[in-house]
This record gives sequence, C-alpha cells and structure tokens, in this order.
Amino acid sequence: MTSVPAQPGILAIWHDCRPGRAADLEAWFQGEHLVERLAVPGFLYGRRHQAISGGVGYFNFYVVDEPDVLISAPYLERLENPTPMTRYIMSEVFANTSRTVCRRTMRRGAFRGAFAVTARFDQAPDAGVLAVQIETLMQDMQVAAGEIWSAATPAGVSLTREEQIRGGDKKIEAALMVDTLRQTDAERIAEQLTKSFPGGDVGVFQVLCQIGGGDI
Repeated sequence: MTSVPAQPGILAIWHDCRPGRAADLEAWFQGEHLVERLAVPGFLYGRRHQAISGGVGYFNFYVVDEPDVLISAPYLERLENPTPMTRYIMSEVFANTSRTVCRRTMRRGAFRGAFAVTARFDQAPDAGVLAVQIETLMQDMQVAAGEIWSAATPAGVSLTREEQIRGGDKKIEAALMVDTLRQTDAERIAEQLTKSFPGGDVGVFQVLCQIGGGDI
C-alpha cells in the first residue's frame, strides 16, 4: 500500500452536470479520466461522489504527494493538452465548477466511509475551531474519518487550457470533509455543521468509486 505524507496535496472539485449529459459524464470518468489522472507521477488516490443533498451535484478529490504535484510538468501537460473527450466534457457537460489545489492540514481516523459530508468555505475559517470540530466528531463510532483542507494554490499560475474551456473555476479557502459509514449519520452531521458554520456550503454525498495507484 502506498504511504501517504502527513500533509499531502488535495485537488478538491465540486461541479454540476448539465441536463441530459450524465451518461457522457460517467463514460468519461470511468472510461478515461480517473485512470489517466492516477497515471500522473505523484497521484496517490482519487474518489468520486454524487450528491444526496446540498447545492451541487458532484464532489471529487485526488490525494497527491504534495501540492506541487498539481503544478508539475507531467500534470500540466495533461491540462494543456486535453483529450477530445475531455474537451467535450469540459465545454458541454461540466457546470458550476469549483476546483482548488489544497493541502491536507489534518486527518483523524484510519478508514474511508461510504458517505461523505463536506463543508466548503469561501473565506478561511478559524483553523482551531475546525480542528475541535473534527476531534469531537471522531468520538462518534459512525464516523470513519475527518479531514481539513486549506487552499494552497501557488500565486502566479496561469489559467490552464482545461480551465479556459470550462470558463473559469470558483475557488475555496478551506474545506472540512467527514466520512461516515451510513447515510443517516452523514445527514445528521451535515445538520450539525450547518448550524456550527452558517457561512459554509454543506453537502452530503454518496461514494461512487475510488481508485489508488496500485489499482492500475
């Protein structure tokens, strides 16, 4: 099993799918995109989710050795030279995209869950408050793990070809992700986080699939 650094990079993505294009989205993710991304040096793990509740339809993230992997030459080569199918997906299928390079500043728990709750923030919240929230949640046996991500997008990075095709992406300053074993617990925790962080955008998601470097 590939070891993960204490503070790896995270590529955090939330997006919608334009009406009538869900089959194309699935064909692209499952048939091309996930395997292509995990073949880039430094990519360790990727996971897809579909929304159960919240303001956006899909949530995906990748774990990489460090944030600089996401500005490395092999990765930028893919972003600047998207495949024909990627061009189509970026221009005709993706909508309302939020994409941010982050650093994982905290993780508690050794497991991954079947459901995930995310709280994303446009303005950086108090890191200490987020940490206390994670530590408290980890007392719940229905919680598999909790993570905190902080934006780490390097200054001066130009818009890549993929982002240009999408028309530009929204960015976050931080996010909290909680993995749970069951949907009812994810929904319960989402209610708690909505009350605790009224400025956050909270969503509940079901895991669709995941892929690690050892799977290809």
